[in-house]
Amino acid sequence: MARPWEVLLEEVARQRWRRLVTHATFVSGSYADAPDLVQEALISTFSGRARFTTADQAEAYVRRAIASRAVDASRRRARDRRLVADVAGRTPTATHDVDRLPGADVVRALATLSPRERACVVLRQMEDMSVAETATVLGLSEGAVKRYTADAVRRLGDLLDAVPSAAEHETTTVTTTVGKEVLRDR
Repeated sequence: MARPWEVLLEEVARQRWRRLVTHATFVSGSYADAPDLVQEALISTFSGRARFTTADQAEAYVRRAIASRAVDASRRRARDRRLVADVAGRTPTATHDVDRLPGADVVRALATLSPRERACVVLRQMEDMSVAETATVLGLSEGAVKRYTADAVRRLGDLLDAVPSAAEHETTTVTTTVGKEVLRDR
């Protein structure tokens, strides 16, 4: 007879795998690293002492583990690149992924963000977590989460050529004391 945690692992791994890989792709900025991140997060989540009663709780914990692991992996890669550059005596060159999959532009844009910016924007904007929840998951202050998220959203808007909302283009009529109407953008 299967133990309760085994049943939950089976459900999360089979039924929610694609959603978790998508989440990992956004958090890590890499299609290639996403399945490995999910696998590592599942192993650490279910080999630990965490106690879940539902698959939703387990999935939420796995998502947090993915975000933490993605930030850690990015730090390791950055450290390794610096070490290689120091040894080689030159700066590392950037590589560009030419994937043509849907959303590839978003993944490439997310990959340009720092690990913390990327984690904050994914958790806040894509996972709809509150500032407090994101701060707890990433071990940051709420102010840091707000700053990383704001910086990331601004940079993503620039990279993805985001169009300002219609409200930003509203025109108002201002009447001067001379009686002439002047149109001004807000």
